[in-house]
Amino acid sequence: MLSQIIEEWPRFATYYNLVFIAKAALTTLALSALGCVVGSLLGLALAMTRLTHSPALLPLRLLAIGFTELFRRVPFLVTLMLCFFAFQATGEDVPLFVVAAVTVTLIAGAFLGEIIRGGLNAVHRNQWEAAATMNFSLFETIRYVALPQAWRIILPPAFGFFVMFIKDTALASQIGVVELTFVGKVLNNKGFSAALSFGAILIVYFAISYPLARFGARLEARLASSRHRGA
Repeated sequence: MLSQIIEEWPRFATYYNLVFIAKAALTTLALSALGCVVGSLLGLALAMTRLTHSPALLPLRLLAIGFTELFRRVPFLVTLMLCFFAFQATGEDVPLFVVAAVTVTLIAGAFLGEIIRGGLNAVHRNQWEAAATMNFSLFETIRYVALPQAWRIILPPAFGFFVMFIKDTALASQIGVVELTFVGKVLNNKGFSAALSFGAILIVYFAISYPLARFGARLEARLASSRHRGA
């Protein structure tokens, strides 16, 4: 296998192939970043909705619960296909990247919503009651009281999710989005061995996700030490 990779390498490492892989890596990064950033905002909105107690907001709470439970339990590929056919049913010529971006945002929102809600719920009840005594609204309580304390709890699992999420975006290749896994298939179909095609893709995935994982681990260690100092 090694001799085959060495033999194929000069034909593989062309300017065209390297640019092809680089563009696919940018697509993977863009999908992951959209999912993490927009998904975090959506998750925060879902978490805030589920923390409300007003009877008038009960339909919104039920909607948030239904959304979260649905997209956390349906496989990524099934959600992707549902979004793909839903956009097709509109008759509009929606780019495949947009279909994949909407899918990753929905899934990230559901998962991150639970992570954020768990972090907010970990803030001591006295803090919520003190904010209510000062006549803070729910938004003000979360912004000025709960979130500054909860982010230390939220960030470590959120980073773990981000790293996992980068790998999950590979499923976007199933609808034709030209991301890293799709490029691996194309290179393999062009006659390069699977070991070389997907080995190169594996290295790019590792180069993207490893620094993020290390950053998350360092951040978690710093947050843990600050918690111990504060204890």
